[in-house]
Amino acid sequence: MADAESFGVEKGYGDQAIQWMNDEAKKTGWKFEARLYNYEITTKNFGVFEMYSWIGDPKAARDLVIKASNRFKIKVIEGGYKSKQFILKLEKNEYGMVRKGDRIIGRIEFSSSRLTESKWVVKLEERK
Repeated sequence: MADAESFGVEKGYGDQAIQWMNDEAKKTGWKFEARLYNYEITTKNFGVFEMYSWIGDPKAARDLVIKASNRFKIKVIEGGYKSKQFILKLEKNEYGMVRKGDRIIGRIEFSSSRLTESKWVVKLEERK
């Protein structure tokens, strides 16, 4: 995974968090760049998230999203997890963990159509 679009930050903190993550990556020399793509996902259990895409090192992305959650005291979605099962379907699925700081507070399953360039939609969510 060298890029992903199923990462998110709590609504209202998108610009701050993305700017901070990009600056932090430059300071530490990590290959990472994130951009908001003007899409929000609303969840029943966790609130509204501003979704962003990133390119670069997956370990850097996971570390930075956790650090941003701690720094701004916000909920984040750490996405990009895929099922190990290979099932041929018309939709693609990804899984994400909802974090607040270092704690995992829930899980989310996203789905999107394989045929069109549609955005992610929350299919299932559960509190931990």
